[in-house]
Amino acid sequence: MIEPPTTQPTSGYRTKSNQNWMRVFNVVGPFLALTAVVLFFAIADGWMNGEKATFLTGRNLMTISSQTATVAVAALGMTVIIIAGGIDLSAGTAIALCATVLAWSLKEDLGPRWFANETTASVAKSITEAKGDLKQIEREIEALAGGEYNTTQVAAKLMAKSDAEETIRQHERRLTKLKSLSAAVAVGMSLGCGAFCGFVNGLLVSYLRVVPFIVTLGTMQLYLGLSKQVARETTVRPDRFSQVSDGLVDLLSVRADALWLGLPSGVWLTLLLAALLAAVLHWTVFSRYVFALGSNEATARLCGINVRWNKIAVYTLSGLFVGVGGVYQFSRLTVGNPTSGSGLELRIIAAVVIGGASLSGGRGSVLGTLLGALIMSVIANGCTMLGLQNPVQDMILGVIIVAAVALDQFRQRAVSRKP
Repeated sequence: MIEPPTTQPTSGYRTKSNQNWMRVFNVVGPFLALTAVVLFFAIADGWMNGEKATFLTGRNLMTISSQTATVAVAALGMTVIIIAGGIDLSAGTAIALCATVLAWSLKEDLGPRWFANETTASVAKSITEAKGDLKQIEREIEALAGGEYNTTQVAAKLMAKSDAEETIRQHERRLTKLKSLSAAVAVGMSLGCGAFCGFVNGLLVSYLRVVPFIVTLGTMQLYLGLSKQVARETTVRPDRFSQVSDGLVDLLSVRADALWLGLPSGVWLTLLLAALLAAVLHWTVFSRYVFALGSNEATARLCGINVRWNKIAVYTLSGLFVGVGGVYQFSRLTVGNPTSGSGLELRIIAAVVIGGASLSGGRGSVLGTLLGALIMSVIANGCTMLGLQNPVQDMILGVIIVAAVALDQFRQRAVSRKP
């Protein structure tokens, strides 16, 4: 009589149990890590600074959220790429390229030139001239008040002053409209530039069939060179008064009058984009293709999935998030600096990995990515509060990245291990 097998059900049960524990850990782990980091710096700040401790103040928490936004929004796109089994080392220089293109568009008045056939500089000049006329009229009125005058002259000067003030108001309203138009076109160019960079990456990865690491390493330098070419190897500085709208500058500002519901509007936009991406990754057919590509590309191809076009779609979608990151980068700096994105790609990738995604593909989450970006910002802010220098912050970040990758490998071995 043949004995029924007893080891296989136990093995399957244990493997399934390991998988369930790993899923729970993937969700809870980033929360626990963030809580531990916040508690550590809160205690350290209170111990070193006493009553002057400011780490847990509302303003500092708003500052942390503002500092997180640029990395977080680009990391959302990187999440999709990593789930699909890819990588993008060009994200940092692409963000700098998008910010430089945005700044160049503002400086060249592309929006007003294309759609209004005038420039913000001409309207700003008119405002300056009108203010000069107003000052001259005010001096003439003071001169008349100091000597003999007739009421007719005074009435005429007062009327001229009123007309000058109205002219200034008209020109200022016109300038505000032109700046809004210029900002809309510039933001559109930033998004388009980011999507184009992502499209190029996807095209090269899918048709050349070269490892994404190598392809994006090359495009990283390509986008850096393009950014320098657009900026003519300098920093693009649009005029803050006449060419940059307040909405762009206030996007990540922590000033009280720039906040919306207690947070910068750029932070709310990041959360909205995160919610939309989470919905896409949970309830669309496209998300199934993305996870299938990351789990096993060969099997996905055999199942009839168009691997090439889905890779292009993944990288192009990520490029849109990079374009938003370029807008945020300009909002912080108010200039287009071609080298401002150097090294940023490492923080973007680190945010995704710290959030629980696997560099081998097939796993990742929007919530985890946001928590990963927040963990890095909390560490950077806490180190600044404690007076630690930038090299120390970089070393801490490096240790965290290595630990996150090692933990990812441990999780994969734990799931695949069969007793």
